[in-house]
Amino acid sequence: MQDVTLSGTARRIAGSDDESGTVVLKSTSDGHSRMDLNLPSGTRSEIRSLDSTGSPVGAWSGPDGAQHAISNHNLLTDTSWFFSAFALARMASSQGVVAAYIGQEALNGQSVFHISVSQPPSNASGQTATLLQHLTQMDIFLDPATHLPVALSFSIHPDNDAGLDIPVQIQFSDYRNTGGVQIPFHVQKFINNSLALDLQIQSAVLNSGLSASAFSLQ
Repeated sequence: MQDVTLSGTARRIAGSDDESGTVVLKSTSDGHSRMDLNLPSGTRSEIRSLDSTGSPVGAWSGPDGAQHAISNHNLLTDTSWFFSAFALARMASSQGVVAAYIGQEALNGQSVFHISVSQPPSNASGQTATLLQHLTQMDIFLDPATHLPVALSFSIHPDNDAGLDIPVQIQFSDYRNTGGVQIPFHVQKFINNSLALDLQIQSAVLNSGLSASAFSLQ
């Protein structure tokens, strides 16, 4: 599988704002992703991509359409947070990735296998290496029966403070077999333990031949 496009309905909660609309999510196996939310207040987009050297780049835009760069320290976790199959595949194949089995535990009342994944830097040492490893850390929670991801956790950080963690958890449910691939049709994003996005997928298209222009930054 090379790419996926998911479409459906979306509910976005940001403080006192609570609005519903539609969402289109696009992702490729080589590390590009895009989310477009179409809401009453306007379109909101987030793009994650790679530059010519393979380094991560990203930007977000609000209803005014102006793009704002995502800080580098918020680009070190996997791009496909909404499509766990690509995220897991890249974690398994990337050189230098360190995975640790934490154990079997309970998450939101469900028994899960907990695995922590990070990528220690090869060209840094001391506190810098510790920070960079932390910035790449993702925790995966698998259903013991199906081994499908139940949740994916990581941290984001203020643009001016890579050391301050803001916890993010993505919860996956309602898996359906689509073209031989198990795809979660319900995806929820929690930021700082509060629901921020509730996505109900209605259609999934695999291998449509997404071009690089779909993930271009201005």
